[in-house]
Amino acid sequence: MSRLELQTPNHAQLVVEGLYKDLERRIESSPPGLCPVDISRAFLELCHAQSCGKCVPCRVGLGQLKNLLTDVLDGKADIRTLTAIRETAQSIMESADCAIGYEAANMVYKGAVGFKEDYLEHIMYHRCLSTLNQPVPCVFRCPARVDIPGYIALVREGRYEDAIRLIRKDNPFPTTCGFICEHPCEDLCRRNMIDDAVNIRGLKRMASDAAGYVAPPECAPSTGRQVAVVGGGPSGLSAAYYLQLMGHQVTVYEMLPELGGMLRYGIPNYRLPKERLDQDIQAILDTGVKVEFGKDIGKDISLAELKEQYDAVLISIGASTDKKMGLEGEDADGVISAVQFLRNVALGQEERLDGQEVAVIGGGNVSMDAVRTAVRLGAKKVSILYRRRVADMTALPDEIQGAEAEGVEIRTLMAPSRVEKNEEGKVEGIWVTPQMISVIRNGRPSVRPSGEEDVLIPCQTLIVAIGQDIEYQHFEESGVPVQRGRISVEKFGGFEEMPGVFAGGDCASGPSTVISAVAAGKVIAANIDEYLGYHHEIRSDVEIPEPILEDKQPCGRVNMTEREAGERICDFEGVENCMTTAEACQEASRCLRCDHFGYGIFKGGRDIKW
Repeated sequence: MSRLELQTPNHAQLVVEGLYKDLERRIESSPPGLCPVDISRAFLELCHAQSCGKCVPCRVGLGQLKNLLTDVLDGKADIRTLTAIRETAQSIMESADCAIGYEAANMVYKGAVGFKEDYLEHIMYHRCLSTLNQPVPCVFRCPARVDIPGYIALVREGRYEDAIRLIRKDNPFPTTCGFICEHPCEDLCRRNMIDDAVNIRGLKRMASDAAGYVAPPECAPSTGRQVAVVGGGPSGLSAAYYLQLMGHQVTVYEMLPELGGMLRYGIPNYRLPKERLDQDIQAILDTGVKVEFGKDIGKDISLAELKEQYDAVLISIGASTDKKMGLEGEDADGVISAVQFLRNVALGQEERLDGQEVAVIGGGNVSMDAVRTAVRLGAKKVSILYRRRVADMTALPDEIQGAEAEGVEIRTLMAPSRVEKNEEGKVEGIWVTPQMISVIRNGRPSVRPSGEEDVLIPCQTLIVAIGQDIEYQHFEESGVPVQRGRISVEKFGGFEEMPGVFAGGDCASGPSTVISAVAAGKVIAANIDEYLGYHHEIRSDVEIPEPILEDKQPCGRVNMTEREAGERICDFEGVENCMTTAEACQEASRCLRCDHFGYGIFKGGRDIKW
């Protein structure tokens, strides 16, 4: 028998694999403002280099495509070149032997259609629509455009109160977002190219913990104008804060006993301690914002009355009602929406679940909040039922891992079919149809029945977390345009038929993140200010430290630690531990200060108009 040798990667191959990992990090942290045509050519060259060379469409065709794109970038193309790019890409897609040729050509074809204007600018005017004055990536990705490098530099120097003041210029909820922000800013952090993104949310949390209560800035002189804000959630309160700082008197109309909206009644205390939420809200109220509690618009006061009493009205009611599954037996006793369940817990109205089996339908952050809350209410067994895979869940990975650590069972590829109830009308379980993963549509794998028999999941409480809607009936009756269950606004958040009335936040965009709601409130405040005939600018007057000129050595990221799972499931106290001073200083020092080195969009002054 001939001798065999175990094949292992040689040194060259290991280096190449390392280069691929470096490339992956660079792609993930690619900044905005890059030329899409140039990016397409670069990706095409990479795919061409991976071709096995066996088939002509891939070996020759991808090379021809690269030449055509190079002509576009070099100003040597005409309008026929764009047609040639599309036709060549289509030909390769139809004739390539493997996925490398097909996918590479498909990428070019989608680009020729998706950013056709960029191609035409290169071809007809020999110019690029992308800007060389690129924004700072983390700031660009933050919906509220918070000066992230600035407050990180302040944290590094231990100037925590100034860090909070700088954050509040664009986000009046620094403490709240320090706990629960989904930190999209970290996705584009350029530190990813070296090791890992800076823990931006963790540094915000540390700054808010260390600073404590920080008083808001002084308001501008009174304008004599009055604005009504309907809804005391993150979007409405953000708008109220900025309008009050501009000198307009704001009154918030809130239906529930306390302010905060879904921050208070939808996010459990273990994720966002309510005394910390109150810290942000108190700073907003200290600007002079007035509040009318227990006011249900449409019952206690109408939109028409608000229009008569105020110079402008902002509708910011959020998305706080549940969606129905449309299943047989859904009306059974024990079936409750996640929104109502979490609200009952926040109001102290939810009973203990000792000894019960609880099932939650859904795969978002709300469903994670529901299951982890059920665990804390003493449920014997808690299960998540999701029709796709864990990888397809919209919940944050940390939330999924936290639920699993607390003993939650995650059952995927299970689509609810009907609710089982007993003769008394009480829920006894939920029948689910096993699914299998199928074709990808719009970038996401679809599912279809696997052909297996339905399975009964026993439960005495069934929580539905499949989405949220808005209560728009009164506003629609008052003439506010509504489309597909959302308030339909014009470009600047107003209505052509109803001057002086604005809408923003989840009620206009659909359910979104907290930081997106804050950003919406800030933008609407600026638009209302313009409508009232003013052009106020919000300033922070915080001096940002100059960058420290030092080498940036690779350094591990400081992640937030948590209380032990066996301890934290016994109460609703905060789960996450804050960074120490030493950890925060080290983590802040990892920031590359992209606002100074390479981008510098803030060099003309950080206090910019929205």
